[in-house]
Amino acid sequence: MDWERFITLLLVLIFSLTAHEAAHGLTAWLGGDRTAKDRGLVTLNPIPHMKREPMGMIVVPVIVIFVSNGTLAAGGASAPIDPNWADKNPKKAALMSAAGPLANVALAAIAFGVLCYIGRPDVNNDMTVFAGQTAWLVMLLNLLLATFNLMPLPPFDGAGVVSGLAPAVR
Repeated sequence: MDWERFITLLLVLIFSLTAHEAAHGLTAWLGGDRTAKDRGLVTLNPIPHMKREPMGMIVVPVIVIFVSNGTLAAGGASAPIDPNWADKNPKKAALMSAAGPLANVALAAIAFGVLCYIGRPDVNNDMTVFAGQTAWLVMLLNLLLATFNLMPLPPFDGAGVVSGLAPAVR
């Protein structure tokens, strides 16, 4: 096991999941649902997210990364929302569902910018090589998280986007 890769992959995944869930919570709060805000989950600090969902934020990622020898990463969490708020505000709930994948796309774009800035890393400079490899990992992992989460199947975010934008059936 390449422990440097293990730790880097785990930290990138935890940060990416934290940003994803914080974006859900922030968007819900801005839309009128204080549930995530009141539970301290509108933050990029991963600790409250890990305390709320230790299986999805720590245990599953560690097992998947370890078993795959650092070739796969998986994990997950969910932002708490008030279901009554979501029922009364389907378009805001759809935006809240889209916010997580959009945060992942934003992180991927930032990583792409870092890669463009670095250019071709100097192989004699370990720091630029590490920064380039980490930026590549951030970009790839976040694009995968965004794509995967936009599948229109429950419990993924895509299902919330579709149900919030679909016309109400009465």
